[in-house]
Amino acid sequence: MQDPNADTQWNDQLRRFNIIGEKEEIKTEEERFEIDRAEQLDKKTLDELDELEDEEDERVLQEYRRKRLLELQEKASRSRFGEVIEISAIDYVKEVNQAGTDIWVVLYLYKSGLPICSLIADHLRSLALKYPETKFVKSISTVCIPNYPDKNLPTIFIYCNGELKNSLIGPFAFGGMNCRFEHLEYKLYESGAIETKGKLQKPDDMKTYGVNDAADDFLRSSIRQSMKSANDDDDD
Repeated sequence: MQDPNADTQWNDQLRRFNIIGEKEEIKTEEERFEIDRAEQLDKKTLDELDELEDEEDERVLQEYRRKRLLELQEKASRSRFGEVIEISAIDYVKEVNQAGTDIWVVLYLYKSGLPICSLIADHLRSLALKYPETKFVKSISTVCIPNYPDKNLPTIFIYCNGELKNSLIGPFAFGGMNCRFEHLEYKLYESGAIETKGKLQKPDDMKTYGVNDAADDFLRSSIRQSMKSANDDDDD
């Protein structure tokens, strides 16, 4: 069989009428070497690139250093949060809607004195430290939204690019006082609010609540909390 990559008039005519495909580009040994070298350099850190300074072309290394620095600067600019910021209604547009391009914002509404709000607040502080690329803000519910009902607390609104992407409203949405750090972490991960290096696995003990199941668990946890508080008072 005739080689379709051979430079012949017959093959040229066959290509002209689309009977055979275009001639495959055969890379030379030098071209293959350059491709392999580029792939290896692309995987190097800044320190590793410095060690290669005497071995490689300075211009090539400078380009790879510039590329790596830009990647680090971009990551640093996105990892600038790391805490839960208290905001008021006046700050809402600036801190939430105008947070920045592709910045995920977790807005937490709470009220002091509610045990479940304290629990969720503790989890969010830890999540803000673990995921500094996500912006975490909080506000007393009625300060941010006048007349916001206590029955809807705690509440989390999740935004990106000024748009509401998801929400968790009321104790049932969190699983009541049984909500662990890993449970809330997975809920935010599902919503896209936090970015992980690999796939985050759903905790084995995390329930998918129906309304009745959630209400039952919440009432049980509330009764236990009340009994504990009563016992503490009796001890005093």
